[in-house]
Parts: sequence; structure tokens; C-alpha cells
Amino acid sequence: MQYDKMIYAPFVRKDVSTSKIMTDVIISLLPCIAISYLAFGFVPLMVILVAVGSALVTEFIFSSIFFKQTDSIADGSAIITGILLSFTIAPFTPLYVVAFGGAMAVLFGKLLWGGVGRNIFNPALVGREFMAIFFPVVMTSRSIWYDKTAVNIAELNLIGDNFFDQLIYKASGAIGEYSALLLVAGGIFLLIRRRISWHIPTALLIAFTALLLIFSTYTSYRIQFSLGGLLLGAIFMATDMPSSASTKCGKLYYGAMIGIVAIICILNDVKYEYMSYSILLLNAFVHPVNWVFRPKVWGEKLDLYTRLWQALSVTAAILIATFAVIYLHHLGAIMYLIFIFILYCVVRFIAKDIRRDTVND
Repeated sequence: MQYDKMIYAPFVRKDVSTSKIMTDVIISLLPCIAISYLAFGFVPLMVILVAVGSALVTEFIFSSIFFKQTDSIADGSAIITGILLSFTIAPFTPLYVVAFGGAMAVLFGKLLWGGVGRNIFNPALVGREFMAIFFPVVMTSRSIWYDKTAVNIAELNLIGDNFFDQLIYKASGAIGEYSALLLVAGGIFLLIRRRISWHIPTALLIAFTALLLIFSTYTSYRIQFSLGGLLLGAIFMATDMPSSASTKCGKLYYGAMIGIVAIICILNDVKYEYMSYSILLLNAFVHPVNWVFRPKVWGEKLDLYTRLWQALSVTAAILIATFAVIYLHHLGAIMYLIFIFILYCVVRFIAKDIRRDTVND
């Protein structure tokens, strides 16, 4: 299928800056940071601080080298990348691994693509996949997920109903998954502040829930997933502006496909990476999705059959890519995708740098 490369610049009000948007996102994440202290005290806080510190240092050093900018850390994007990265990993992850992930998230997730607003893939998830590939033994170790002796508060008995109490607080899973309620509250705050739209999270959760109910009702397969991880991905990861769809219809499709791909991954025994894979896969198809769901130009005759065929083609390509990634996952060959990704990022950046120098000369 042929499509033109389309880039939609985010148009915002004059009094809204990148730093203000990032500040609101940080505010929305603070309650989840606080609740992580209830779970394991200062342990998850150290992971968050190291991830943020590594992201900031990498941003400062390589922005100075690549773009001759020393003030890029002021926009707050590196801070958010570090926080979100830490939210996807275990509380007892070794700090040197965390530092590596924060650096890779900024370097390969953002800077080599041209800086803030130009990344194709979610930087935090890029960093997480680098950690999984380069430190597979550490990242798959059970010891990094739970330590009974380090538990600060095991559970809260606020309502008296175990299910609803666990929605408020559950000391298990990744650092950002301890409170589903606070994740939703953060999402509502961002909606009120108009930093995200409802389309992607809603479509993602509806598609995921619908398929979950279908398979739970009509099959004997038991789908296991983390509600906190699902909400973290839907609200804070999938809505990353540069790496997500631009139009309303495109966002609905984009979100729904993430939910569908996540269920397919779970059904094919991808236990822990299903949200990372689904979001990163849809990140890779953002340009085709934007093209299919592009706004109708004034005076243009809308050909619904052509648009439908394009949508079906993109959907087929996404599903084929999904099963290819699942196959590579079970072969233990995802590392080769990462190596190809590293090579592509470096070659692409060098080529752009050469073209820029040629133009300047």
C-alpha cells in the first residue's frame, strides 16, 4: 500500500509550553510515586531517582554533543521518561540496570530521532526493552519483584471489600502498578487539563475488555493480566503525543488495535511484555494509521471504499507484525530486532547529520 508520510504538528494555545505540559504529567504521576513508598519504602523511590537522574544526565550530555543545547533538560521530558520507565520495572531492579535503561530510553528513544516531539517510539518502553535484552537474567529474576522483609505496608483495609481495597492499593507488580485508582485519577487530571484526549485510553480499554469477556465466556482459557499495567499503558504510555495517532478516528483505531494486539500476545503466552509489545508495534504503524484516517481536504471527494481497503491493509500488516514478534519472542530472538533498531537509529542520525552539514556548506 502506498501512502504519503504525514507529520501532524501538535497545535496548542500560545500560553502553553512544553514545560507546562510536562509539569502537569509529573503532577499526575506524583500520587503513584507516593503510594510506592507505602509498598517498599525508599527502595522504589531510589529506582525512580536513578532512572530520572540517568535520563537527565544522558539528555544533558548528548544534547550538548548532538544539538549544541545545554538547556534541553528544562522542558521536563527526560524526567517523565525516567519516571515512566521506573513505573514499568520491578522495585528491586539493580540500580546499575536502571541507570542503563534511563540512558538508553533518552538516547535511542528520543535524541537520535531529533529530540523532544520527534520520537517515533515511546522512549520509556524503548528503555525497558533495552534492559530486557541486555540484562535478561536480571530482568527475569523473581527476586527483583518482591521481598517480604522489605514490605512497608502489605495491604490497606479501607473499604472492607478485598477487590475494591486492591484497586486502591496492592503491593505487587511493577512500581507504577500499586494503585489502579491513582492511575485513573492521574488520567482524569490530564483529561481535565487537556493534556491527553479520551480516545486512545477508552478505545484500548474497550477493545481489551471486550475480547477478555469473549474469551473468558466462550473458552476455557484463563487470561491473566495486570490491571495496573493495563491502565499505566493505556493512560500514560499509549497517549505519548509524538508516537501516537493524530486524528480522533485515528486515535480510536490506534487505541483499539493496541488492546487487540495485547490480548493476542497474552493468548500466545507472552506473559510480561504484552503491553510493551503492543504499544511499540502500534508506534511503528503511526504514519500509515495517520494516512488512512487523515482529515478530508476541503473539496476532496471521500472514497470510502479506498479508505476501507487501506484500513484493512494496515490492520492486516499490524496483525502479521504481531505474530512475527510473538514468534521471535518465543525463539528468544527479540534481541536481533533491538540490534537492527540500534543500527538503524545510528545510521539514520549520521545520514541526517551529513545532509545538514552539506546544506550548511
